[in-house]
Amino acid sequence: MSYAGQATRDADFRGPLDVTKAATFVVDGQDMVIGWSPAAQELLGYLPTEIIGRPVDTFLGYEESASPTRPTCESASAEQAADASILAYPKRDVHVAVHRDGHRLHLVIAVCHLSGTGALQRVLVATECGQLGEWESRLAMLDGLATQSPLGFAIYDTRLRLVWCNAASELELGQPLAEVRGRHADDLYPKGRFVTPGYPDTLHGVMNKVLDSGEPIIDLHFRGQQPSDPGKEHLWSCSYYRLQDPDGRVLGVCEDAFDISDRHEAQRQLNLLVEAGRRVGTTLDVIATTDELAAVAVPEFADLVEVDLAPAVLSGEVPEGGDPEGSELVRTASRSAASGGPAHSAESPRRQPRPVEYAIGSPQHRSLASGGLVLEDDTLVVPLRAGGSPLGLVTFVRRVGSGIFDRAAVAVADELAARAAVSIDNARRYTRERNAALALQRQLLPQYLPPNSAVEVAHRYLPTDDLSGVGGDWFDVIPLSGARVGLVVGDVVGHGLHAAATMGRLRTTVRALAPMDLPPDELLKRLDDLVGQSAEADSDASDASADDDVAAGATCLYAVYDSVSRRCTMARAGHLPPAVVEPGGHVTFPDLPAGPPLGLGGLPFESLEVELPVGSLLALFTDGLVELRDRDIDKGLETLGKVLSENSGPLEDLCDRVISELLPGSTTTDDTALLLVRTRELDSRRVAVWTLPAEPVSAGRARELVAGRLSDWGLDELVFSTELIVSELITNAVRYADGLLHLRLIRDRTLVCEVADASHTAPHLRHSADDDEGGRGLFIVAQLVLRWGTRYTREGKTIWTEQALPSD
Repeated sequence: MSYAGQATRDADFRGPLDVTKAATFVVDGQDMVIGWSPAAQELLGYLPTEIIGRPVDTFLGYEESASPTRPTCESASAEQAADASILAYPKRDVHVAVHRDGHRLHLVIAVCHLSGTGALQRVLVATECGQLGEWESRLAMLDGLATQSPLGFAIYDTRLRLVWCNAASELELGQPLAEVRGRHADDLYPKGRFVTPGYPDTLHGVMNKVLDSGEPIIDLHFRGQQPSDPGKEHLWSCSYYRLQDPDGRVLGVCEDAFDISDRHEAQRQLNLLVEAGRRVGTTLDVIATTDELAAVAVPEFADLVEVDLAPAVLSGEVPEGGDPEGSELVRTASRSAASGGPAHSAESPRRQPRPVEYAIGSPQHRSLASGGLVLEDDTLVVPLRAGGSPLGLVTFVRRVGSGIFDRAAVAVADELAARAAVSIDNARRYTRERNAALALQRQLLPQYLPPNSAVEVAHRYLPTDDLSGVGGDWFDVIPLSGARVGLVVGDVVGHGLHAAATMGRLRTTVRALAPMDLPPDELLKRLDDLVGQSAEADSDASDASADDDVAAGATCLYAVYDSVSRRCTMARAGHLPPAVVEPGGHVTFPDLPAGPPLGLGGLPFESLEVELPVGSLLALFTDGLVELRDRDIDKGLETLGKVLSENSGPLEDLCDRVISELLPGSTTTDDTALLLVRTRELDSRRVAVWTLPAEPVSAGRARELVAGRLSDWGLDELVFSTELIVSELITNAVRYADGLLHLRLIRDRTLVCEVADASHTAPHLRHSADDDEGGRGLFIVAQLVLRWGTRYTREGKTIWTEQALPSD
C-alpha cells in the first residue's frame, strides 16, 4: 500500500474538541468533578477514583488568559495566575493544567452549560493546544480553497448536479452559487469537450467513470468557452475523484480545474518554433520553402498565411534596393484553414507565382514603406530579411474568435519569419549556384549534333534533382575520317561545379584526341593519364580540402563505328557496357572488358570489335538511367533491354519511351545521359577501293582510276584537284613504304580520298626553301582540301583528305 493510501486510511477528520475523541469531565454547581472520561484519564493521568468528588482546581489551577476575547495558544502565558472561577471562563479558552505526575499541559477547554436543575451543571471538553492549532490550520486551508484559491473546486452529487463550488469557480461561471446550484455539469459548459485521448469527451462521461470505478482521473484537458468569457476558447487541466462518507456511501464527485490556456499557448508557440525548425527548409527550393512556412503556421498560429517574394529571389538573385512603394512581389505561397490547405497538391502541376499589388495604406504597403513589422486588427505583416537584404513579406491573418496577436504572438511571428528567411535565402543561394552550374553544364554539353551518313542519333540528358545538384554525365558524337564516327558517353564522380568543369575538360580532351584516329583503348589510356595528373594537381592545391564535392574519378565508354565496313570498335573505363539491338529486336550487352575507372592508372584497357548489321541500334548510357535507390542495376538493365527490343519508329520517340519507363517523372538523384545510335551502311556505289603496287607507275594509274570514278559520280569539277592529291600521296607512299598500296574514294558529305600503306612513318607538312627541289607536294595538298590527317592501324597507316563537294 502506498504512503498516500495509508495516510488516507489513517486520516481522522473529527475536530480535536469532538466529544467522541476529546477529554471530557463533568462538574456540578460547586465546581466539583462528578464525571471523568477515559480520554481525560489518558490526557491528565488521574484515575476516576482519584479525581471524582474533588474540585476542578485540583488539576486546573492556573488560567492561561483571562481576556474576554478569544486568545491563541501562541499568546498564552504560563505565568498568569488563575484567580478567577471557572464560571468566569469564556466558552473556549486556553489554560494550564497539572498532570498527575506534575508536568504542565497547555489545554484548550470548551464549556457546555447543561439545562435543568439537577446536579450536572457543565460539561468541559479539553484538548492540548497543539492539536487545536493543527485543526485550525486545516480550517484556514479549507477557507482559503473556498475563497482565495485560483483553482476552481466544485462538488457534484451522484446525479451530477452542482452542489457546491468555490469562489474561483463562481468567478469562472460568472454567477453566484445560489443561481447555478442544481445544474448539470454539461449544462454549465455546453460546448466544451475533453481533448485528452483515451477518455470520454464529455463531463458526464468522465464523472460517471469516476463514480463507477472509484478511481480518480488526473490532469484531463478540457477545451471549451468560459461562461464568463464567451467567444474565446480556454483550456483547463481537470482532475476528478469520488466522495464518500465514513461508511463508504458514495456522495458524489469532486472536480478541481485550473485554467492553463496561457501556459498552453506559450507551449504551443514554442512547439511551433520547434516544428518550424524541423519542417521549414527541408529542400533547397524557394517556393517549396514558402509552402512549408505556410503549412507550419496554419492553423496552429494563424487562419491564413500568404508569402510574397521579390521575383529576383526566385531566380537566385538578391533584390535590388529602391523605392519600397514601387517594389513588385509575387505570391509564392497561400494557405487557409478554411480551405483545408493549399490550392495545389503534390500530384498537381507546380503552381506558378503570380504578381500581387497592395493598396496604398494597407498593412503590406506600410510594411514595405517602413521596412518593419505592421500589426492592424487581425492582420500581422512581417518582412522577410536575410543578411540585411529584403526578400519579401509574410502576412498572418486570424479570424474573429481566434484571438488577437498579442505581444507574445508578435514575437513568435517575428522569430518564425526570421527563421524562414534564412531558409529562403539558403534556397535562393542554392538556386543561383545551381543555375550557374546548369548554364556551365549546358555550355559544356553538345549544343547541336550535325547529321552524318554513318549513324542516326537521338539523345537525352536529365540533370539531377534539386537536392543532389549538378552532375558530370556527358555524351558526344564526333565525326571521324573515312565516314566513321566516334561515340562517347561518360560520368564524372561527384556533383557540383567541380564535377561539371571536370566533365567539360574530359569532353574537350576526347574531342581533341578522337580526330587523331587513336584506337579506343589507346584514347582511354591517354584520357586516364590526364585525369590522374589533374587529381594529383588538385590534391596539391591549398584549397582542395575545402571542397567536399571534388570529382575523384570518372567512367567512360568510347566506340568508333565505320559505316563502310559496318564494324564497331569499343572500349570502356569502368563504365556500363552499351546495349546492342539487332534489327530483329534481339538485345545483348557485349562482354566488353570493363577496365578501371579513369584516374586510377596502372591497368590496361582492352578493345572489342563487333560487326553490326545495317539498322542495328546502339544504346550508350550512364548509370543514372538504370540504377535507383529502390531498384538495382540488373533490374534496370532488364527493363532497358525490354524497351529497346521494340526497335521501331523514330529514335526520338524511343528515347522518350526509355526515359518514361526507367525514370518516371524524369527525376533522379543522379544525372542521366542517354545516346541512341542507329547504324547505317554507305552504299557500295559511293565507295571505290583499289589495290596498287608500291611502284612509281602507280601514281599515273591512280590518276586514271580516280578520274574515271569521279566522272561516273558527276564530280568532274574535282578531277584535277583529286588527281593532284592522289598523285602526291601515292608518290610519298612509294618513296617511304613497301608492299601493296590501297587507294579508296568515298563519296559522303565530302569527298574522302585515302591512301594506306604498310609504313608507320607519317609525312609532315613543312615550308620548303627557295632552293629546295622538293618538299612542296604536301603543302600544295593542304591548300586543296578541307582537312587532312593520318590514322594508324596494326598494319600501317592511312593518309586521308577531305574535299568539299561542289554545290548544286
